[in-house]
Amino acid sequence: MTKPMNPSDAELLRLMVAGDEPAFMALYQRHQGSVYRFALMMSGTTHLAEEVTQEVFLALIREAHRYDPARGTLAAYLSGMARNQVLRLLAHERAYVPLLEETEEGEAASVTRLIAREDQFKDCTRNEMSRLVRQAVLALPAHYREVVVLCDFQELSHAEAAMVLDCPVSTVNTRLRRGHALLLKRLRVAGRLDSAAQNTQGLRCFA
Repeated sequence: MTKPMNPSDAELLRLMVAGDEPAFMALYQRHQGSVYRFALMMSGTTHLAEEVTQEVFLALIREAHRYDPARGTLAAYLSGMARNQVLRLLAHERAYVPLLEETEEGEAASVTRLIAREDQFKDCTRNEMSRLVRQAVLALPAHYREVVVLCDFQELSHAEAAMVLDCPVSTVNTRLRRGHALLLKRLRVAGRLDSAAQNTQGLRCFA
């Protein structure tokens, strides 16, 4: 029987469980980038992102039966596994990313301190903008950072993000609005938000 030219995730997963190594490699190539990007933007360290990516796909091999397509897409499921791995490794290494205070004043003060450490050059290369966006995302409180990364950079729907985070969609909506406000405020204060990137949709290409 000829394999379909562009098999679905469900078909690749079925073949993988049956021992088809090329099917696993196809899944890996399809989703590895988004898993790595999520882990990198949540942790800020490449070694942790690499370890998370490895652990997620090893877990997929061992526990493919845990995935329930009725609950959401494979991309959302892998993001949930990546989130759990990030939290576990950060706790193990005691390498927590500094978070902003929960109060309005605390958030503003933390943003000001972070901006003060940025260079003041007005000309910004693409690499510099990418670095700044990642720093701004990492500076968000963890519960805002998660929804911004999942919805804006992983392009999950709000319902999928709610499944990953095990919270109501309304909570995702609220956190996303607040996360957007903090992220754009930081970039505006830094003087790096140009006319081509006045919202989070314009910033996605810098992730």
